Amino acid sequence: MATKVVGKRVKRVGILEKVTGRARYSADLEIPNALTLKVYRSPVPHGIVRRIDTKRAEAIDGVVRVFTARDIPGENLFGIINRDQTVLADKKVRYEGDAIALIAAESEEIAEEALKVIEVEIEELPAVFDPVEALKPGAPAVHENGNLLFNRRIVRGDVEKGFEASDLIVEGEYETHMLEHAYIEPEAGVAYRDEDGCIVVLVTTQNPHADHAQLVPILGMASEKVRVIQTETGGGFGGKLDISVQPFLALAAYYLDRPVRMVYTREESFQATAKRHPMKIRMKTGATREGRLMAVKTEIIADTGAYGSYGIAVATRAAVHAAGPYEVPNVLVESKAVYTNNNWSGAMRGFGVPQIAIAHESQMDKLAERLGIDPITFRMNNAFTTGSVTPTGQTLSASVGIRETLKKIRPAYEAFLREVDSSRQALPPGIRRGVGVASMWYGIGNTGHPNPSSAQVEVDGDGNVTLFTGAADIGQGSDTVLVQIAAETLGLPYEKIRLVRADTTLTTDAGSTSASRQTYISGRAVFEAANQVKKTLSGMAAEMLGAPSNLIVCEDGYFFPQHREFQKIAFETVARKAVERSGRIRGEGYFNPETTSLNPETGQGVPYTTYAYASQVTQVEVDMVTGQTTVLKAVSAHDVGKAVNPSNVEGQIFSGVAMGIGMGLFEQFYPRKTNSLDTYLIPTAVDVPEVEPVIVEVPEPTGPFGAKGVGEPALIPTAPAILNAIHQATGYWVNRIPADLETIRGLTSPDGKGEET
Repeated sequence: MATKVVGKRVKRVGILEKVTGRARYSADLEIPNALTLKVYRSPVPHGIVRRIDTKRAEAIDGVVRVFTARDIPGENLFGIINRDQTVLADKKVRYEGDAIALIAAESEEIAEEALKVIEVEIEELPAVFDPVEALKPGAPAVHENGNLLFNRRIVRGDVEKGFEASDLIVEGEYETHMLEHAYIEPEAGVAYRDEDGCIVVLVTTQNPHADHAQLVPILGMASEKVRVIQTETGGGFGGKLDISVQPFLALAAYYLDRPVRMVYTREESFQATAKRHPMKIRMKTGATREGRLMAVKTEIIADTGAYGSYGIAVATRAAVHAAGPYEVPNVLVESKAVYTNNNWSGAMRGFGVPQIAIAHESQMDKLAERLGIDPITFRMNNAFTTGSVTPTGQTLSASVGIRETLKKIRPAYEAFLREVDSSRQALPPGIRRGVGVASMWYGIGNTGHPNPSSAQVEVDGDGNVTLFTGAADIGQGSDTVLVQIAAETLGLPYEKIRLVRADTTLTTDAGSTSASRQTYISGRAVFEAANQVKKTLSGMAAEMLGAPSNLIVCEDGYFFPQHREFQKIAFETVARKAVERSGRIRGEGYFNPETTSLNPETGQGVPYTTYAYASQVTQVEVDMVTGQTTVLKAVSAHDVGKAVNPSNVEGQIFSGVAMGIGMGLFEQFYPRKTNSLDTYLIPTAVDVPEVEPVIVEVPEPTGPFGAKGVGEPALIPTAPAILNAIHQATGYWVNRIPADLETIRGLTSPDGKGEET
């Protein structure tokens, strides 16, 4: 039976409120009599806090209170994976921006005035800013247990024997940079103590339940006495997984009898939030003359900055994906996350896979060129298929669409080549065009760890249906997709589902909005919850219709026996009867994908149940004189299992290409220097080319209606495709991003150091 709601381009939940300006983001919330909060931050990257004097600040008229570490009622620690970060530093600061004191004042102006007169004496310590240097003996110790946060190894086969069996070996060193998330909405929130003594925090976030879990020990309160509600969130990309304003809001609300609000300035958002992990990557790849991959050896050093955040997850995911979506019998990967005194690095769209894809896709093109095989054919020869075994020893059993994505981009690849060839004579001197291909794979959900979601569907006596989910929609459209899944399962029109989401008192944990997991994991939980309700109501409908329950169908809001639609009964009528007999009708859904932890020595295991796959072809134009690179066209094919909402999928692909252009060509965050969007360049409308999104559907059996995910995958192939296109245009390999003006001119100038074909 064809789906009626899933797979359709329905109107997004909440879209009218957003386009008309009625949606209330955190900074829009108006609470009468609210105090303003501001943070005093460390002016140095590393040091011992010897003295904090807040007396002059507290004496300013309008300053209500100044908080320091001694005011933390519970534990002065937080962290999403390992708790190594203080709410307010009391002994040591580890990066320029560490929070030391919190001011609550009647206005922002008064709080700013108080910031200027807080006196903090810090004994400055030697700092380390390079992760390679941080691993050397005698390097300044960022944390007491040393600078190595984590080391992940992946070992399959015998990599040295694999190289011995190779006819061609290529080696490359690659470097990626620190990136800012640059979402439109900076971190913001409000908090208050309600009439029951509960601390209520309304905040922009990607995971209210994780926020709650971190605030409870900081406040030292019972779990039910802390409530976190996600407000409308203006983008996240991973940057709103770490807590930011949450502990400051909660701390002030804990002590004060007034509500409080806090909004980071753009400068503060740049200074005091997580960044994308910079990586230094060495990769060695071997293949036979027939074009079969034999071995991949990779070393990764990731700068996790001052605190761990998601560093363990990023180092692990980068290692798992290091060889790309290809069958390689011999693999050796060592991936390290290293502390430095830079801004801390955390989650950012792709969790390390965008960085490692730069390396493995450059290696693939280098091999293909030297073997005389076109890049799509070379990838097809080695791409995963059902039954392939990954570097972690996992056998792929279903939903392996990488080859299909390569097939889908081939016509565009050949057309782009013809365009480049035909335009060669017409281009001005110094202008060259090239075409690049890149592929990717991405594990859906957390890596080798329990990754559950839960949801509830409730029906009242009037037939009203409410979906309860803890999943945070941050603009990517999970609200819409989850409602579509509930409606499809129940056989109701999309508009009939009411949504309650992301409130730790009203909803259960759905896990984080990250790792492209909500459609797949929370979607399956919603499906299970709705299916329970459907079974209950179908049983009642069968009784009312005098038909076997297994023959009852519900479509378009009516129950009827199969092939006898003329006997239909309205959903509301059946619901009323069921509630009269049994009371509340409520379905509980839960889904936790089957994974196994990775062996600590070899990395063998099943890190994800399913993977997304993609391939992209990109055409660029390079000005050899100025170094300017312009992306002209892009075709990006993504295997999403099933597109629950094709418009959402296409939107993700459009945004992923735009973000990938920024990563590949413009963006670089310099610790202790970059402080605004004036100096941090992101793509604008004029930088985004004609993009053709191609949806490939190879169903995932465990996903809701076959769906997987596309949020992170949409970004990953763009930057490597651009770099490969630059190579075809110029003859030079770009091994460091961004490939900005200076980088390209440095490669192509007479005294440049570019690696040439």
